[in-house]
Amino acid sequence: MHNTLRIATFNIHKGVTSFNARLVLRQQRELIRRVQADIVFLQEVRGEHARHQRLHPGSQHEYLADEVWQDSAYGKNAVYPAGHHGNAVLSKYPIALWENVDISASPAEQRGMLHCEIAIPGWEQHLHCICVHLGLFARWRRQQIMLLRERIEMLVPEHAPLIIAGDFNDWRMQAGRTLADGLHLKEVFEHTAGKSARSFPAILPLFRLDRIYTRGFHTLNVEVHSGAAFAKVSDHAALSATITRL
Repeated sequence: MHNTLRIATFNIHKGVTSFNARLVLRQQRELIRRVQADIVFLQEVRGEHARHQRLHPGSQHEYLADEVWQDSAYGKNAVYPAGHHGNAVLSKYPIALWENVDISASPAEQRGMLHCEIAIPGWEQHLHCICVHLGLFARWRRQQIMLLRERIEMLVPEHAPLIIAGDFNDWRMQAGRTLADGLHLKEVFEHTAGKSARSFPAILPLFRLDRIYTRGFHTLNVEVHSGAAFAKVSDHAALSATITRL
């Protein structure tokens, strides 16, 4: 039975450098592989882009998953003339069910949450994984957190294992507290280090934007993947955690 999992979250900035100067998807794939996660939560993933099709045919999440993660899911959120982008989950275990839910709080900003149920060998219940990228304004985030809570209360059994991860854009640390207190979730960095991780900007992280919340797990260790290598491929650091079932 696989009671211990390594998970990671990473905003890949549509596979391009911070100022959209060049495509760095191959470098991102190598860095993500080095983290050695069983399940990866990704934000700002391009499902299609006309200009990049020649270099990387197909969707970015399929290219990133390649031969390492046997299953993946992608939720299209933002649509524009050249293509679209959204959230993705890569998994070494089968994704039994998945659904992408529109949580846009304004026509100016298209956001979604990608809810996957993953079949871990030997587990009686599916692992529920929700990948999110919340809005830039606090009032939008509050609305999106309420939609997230409603979905969990309605569709995730109380004793089912649950992971929520992604880019919360919650530098004021308000949305996260609402989520944790209401749903009995623990943020893995807060649980082990007392505070959520600094993850933005990647070169020298100052702001605590990215999070990993769990329910039904104990956190064994956590890590921020930042510095020069990650700054070359995204404006966000990647976060990872090793967790085990309670």
